[in-house]
Amino acid sequence: MLAFALCIVWGGPPRSAAAAESQAATPVVTVPNFWNPRSRGERVEAPQTGRAVRFLTDDEFPPLHFAGPDGNPTGFVVELARAVCEKLAITCTVQARRFDTLLDALDTKQGDVVAAAIPLTAGLREKFLATRPYFRWAARFAARTDKGLPVPSAAALAGRSVGVMAGSAHAAYLKAFFPKAVPKDFTDLTAAEGALKRGEIDYLFADGLNLALYVGGQDAENCCALTGGDYLENRYFGEGIGLITRPEDAALSRALDDALQRVWDDGKYTELYLRFFPVSPF
Repeated sequence: MLAFALCIVWGGPPRSAAAAESQAATPVVTVPNFWNPRSRGERVEAPQTGRAVRFLTDDEFPPLHFAGPDGNPTGFVVELARAVCEKLAITCTVQARRFDTLLDALDTKQGDVVAAAIPLTAGLREKFLATRPYFRWAARFAARTDKGLPVPSAAALAGRSVGVMAGSAHAAYLKAFFPKAVPKDFTDLTAAEGALKRGEIDYLFADGLNLALYVGGQDAENCCALTGGDYLENRYFGEGIGLITRPEDAALSRALDDALQRVWDDGKYTELYLRFFPVSPF
């Protein structure tokens, strides 16, 4: 599935005077669109069970799902789940559990839907149902902003050093599609980010979410930015994440899928995305 990007002007302040001068405009946040407009059909109603639909999540993976100031679960995924419940006009609860227990809790009927960053895989689909992805793991390049490096391409990266996590899908992708780049292996992403900041490598190629959090955070000290486009090949970076249900809850899964489409259509998805991703992974 292709992701179509919607570019939104973010009205927050630029991170530095130099950034303001170089961009000559407010930063642009790219909001991904994973929905096919041709797939819209008749509205799907949620099955009526006479009780609240129980969502299960984890509270230790910001900005997707984490504990808010009041201790209750929040984050992009959690608030998206709440928006879906509002669209379906159903009562929902959200309960935080340890990440590695979520699917077992769903399987044993301690909840009805898992809303967490669990990758959609063939193995998962053998046991559970899932909606279409509402978030994908984009791979991105990051580079220092003061070195005037070219936008990444197979030709531009020839002879350039690129940090990657050793043995990762990103390392394999770099080797396959940027064969003349010079890979520099790291076993720790924080160490790779530090090497980029110090100028010891020209680029860093890794998960876009982690890189967005880094370049937008205090540790980067405005040294670096994402550069070039996003890379979403399923074979390397997976399908993404969706709302997961049990096989016998197919009607609920269809309703959730339809509601996600409508949350996108009415702009709520974009509103939530801009709230939790001031620097977009896409």
